[in-house]
Amino acid sequence: MSTDQTASPNPGMDPYQRLQIVLNPDGTITRRLEIPETPPTSDPSLGIPVLSKDIPINQSNNTWVRLFLPSEALDNSPTKLPLVVFYHGGGFILFSTASSLFHDFCVNMAIELRVIIVSVEYRLAPEHRLPAAYDDAVEALHWIKTAQDDWLTKYADFSSSFLMGSSAGGNIAYHAGLRAADEVGHLEPLKIRGLILHQPFFGGIQRTGSELRLVYDPVLPTSVSDLMWELSLPIGVDRDHEYCNPTVGGGSKLLEKIKVLGWRIFVSGSDGDPLFDRQVESVKMLEHKCVQVVAHFGVGDFHGVDFFDPEKAKALFKVAKDFILSCLDA
Repeated sequence: MSTDQTASPNPGMDPYQRLQIVLNPDGTITRRLEIPETPPTSDPSLGIPVLSKDIPINQSNNTWVRLFLPSEALDNSPTKLPLVVFYHGGGFILFSTASSLFHDFCVNMAIELRVIIVSVEYRLAPEHRLPAAYDDAVEALHWIKTAQDDWLTKYADFSSSFLMGSSAGGNIAYHAGLRAADEVGHLEPLKIRGLILHQPFFGGIQRTGSELRLVYDPVLPTSVSDLMWELSLPIGVDRDHEYCNPTVGGGSKLLEKIKVLGWRIFVSGSDGDPLFDRQVESVKMLEHKCVQVVAHFGVGDFHGVDFFDPEKAKALFKVAKDFILSCLDA
């Protein structure tokens, strides 16, 4: 629920220091946070449940994908697996698809959902402000449709594809979905059935009730999310730009195409997350647009809880699997 109140950034807390980044005179940032990374493992003789490998997409932009294939698919199963295109989080400015946090998440998701995952390495802001990440997200879809990699050609069911993202990745999945709906004929044989927006990173100028209530949140305080938007949005726009606030103007006109296509949108969140009210507002907007939307909102959990609590991740995977099956049965 929106409110006329506003909240100032957290007093006494430097968001640059919190994120361990330094703003350089040329507008780039130095990332000082040491983020563990996991290399891909594609050797089936190791007996691991999920194989992974990296493939370049656009070398000039240094974008690539990491594929995750459940090993059981190699056992000559006649049934191809659904395809999930995943976009990682990090406020548009941090992390990679190689980050251990997201690598492990995708491994577990591939096991629990029995899907093939294409995790997309997109360009980060502020070096590459939005819409660069959206451009990379859609370019990955065009790469997938013509990819000659045998993991995709042999084992992926292109007619059962989903776009999924967490936090900033949820924002990317939403905007990539809008673009994909607008050029659906050019993506064949890739057929998108739905979008999975996990704790999507949306914002706006007016503070919401959850943003005010959780202004000093230990995971995502207001000053940190403000800085992420400041570094990510195009120069000169505010947080009521459509990239940040999907409800501006009643929502994108491209949602009409998503409605006509019959795509479903899954939105998850929890009231312990400062972004909670934004997510609720986005669901209401989608419902008003008559888009088929499934909301799954919990109580008490913080932003990103599923990456740190295996039981919460399993619960998320269960409802995501139910959503995928419902889309495929429709």
